[in-house]
Amino acid sequence: MGTFRHIFEHYHWDEVKTRLEKVTISDVLNSLQKNHKTLDDFLNLLSPAAAEKLELMAKMTRAATQKRFGKTIQLYAPMYLSNECQNICTYCGFSLDNALRRKTLSDTEIMVEASVLKSMEVNHVLLVSGEANKTVGISYFRNAIRLLRPHFANISIEVQPLSEEEYSMLHQEGVHSVLVYQETYHQEVYKEYHPKGKKSNFHFRLETPDRIGKAGIHKIGLGVLLGLEDWRVDSFFNALHIDYLQKTYWKSRFSVSFPRLRPAEGIIEPNFIMEDKDLLQLICAYRIWNEDLEISISTRENEKFRDHIISLGATAMSAGSKTNPGGYAVDKESLEQFETSDDRSMEEIRRVIERAGYDPVMKDWEPVYSGFIPTI
Repeated sequence: MGTFRHIFEHYHWDEVKTRLEKVTISDVLNSLQKNHKTLDDFLNLLSPAAAEKLELMAKMTRAATQKRFGKTIQLYAPMYLSNECQNICTYCGFSLDNALRRKTLSDTEIMVEASVLKSMEVNHVLLVSGEANKTVGISYFRNAIRLLRPHFANISIEVQPLSEEEYSMLHQEGVHSVLVYQETYHQEVYKEYHPKGKKSNFHFRLETPDRIGKAGIHKIGLGVLLGLEDWRVDSFFNALHIDYLQKTYWKSRFSVSFPRLRPAEGIIEPNFIMEDKDLLQLICAYRIWNEDLEISISTRENEKFRDHIISLGATAMSAGSKTNPGGYAVDKESLEQFETSDDRSMEEIRRVIERAGYDPVMKDWEPVYSGFIPTI
């Protein structure tokens, strides 16, 4: 069985960029009118030309999202387990070359953080760590999941790329979804952003979603870091990846996130600032192209944008987020991975969602219905 790499190598960055620049308004309108959208249509909707039809795209996005997902927004919160990392990444506060106090949560500290999240009525938790195999490897993750499994209906992870066997172990422990971002699909410059560590291996990271899919994980989340390279080209490759994964691992569900590069200790400045209207266009392009795709919006985004996106394509949002290990109660002074932009509490976000006429969903999944059997 092949991997996405075999698809990826048939495409070239500069050729995709040229195609985007040649799209006309007529091409955009033709794509919007089609019942079944292809990747070519997604490219048209990403193009600079499509920006002129953003109002129409937004209306179509709202209708498509309500048709598929109803008027609901799933809420979740991240729990950062560790900021230890063996990678040097020029855009990340956890980078190995940053002189910061490193912190990895103990069993007791994990449960203290969990108790705070439970007091916020969180039932969907995303476990996040830096990439340090020796400190926070598969044994650490399995232990953390076993501690947390009785207390949360849904556990997702965003950690270093693992082997297929390791993902299978986490699947057996009850992990619901795995998020992994390529950061950028621009292979020629990827090494500049990741000069040292396992993450510098472009192809190993590129094939990670294949290993997740083969392990039978329920949901796979992808995205690119918006602020590194051309967001239109990067997003086309991300959609190409999702398209391949949906066809290959059809039993899994898929989500996309939109992390815009945010300030953090010791990182580079973004190569560009992605405007809100551009991010809205990107979200609309994804939804119009793929009505089944889950769309997640994090607290990287500002209050105004998050309030408006509730009715324009979002299906999941984080709230009350702390991006440092122990940030909810154990160690509030440890260094954040990045600054959040929306600091409102979970309860405040719930009220905002309700005022918009939507239902905030804290729990929508029970492991008993999935055939999950815990490992002894």
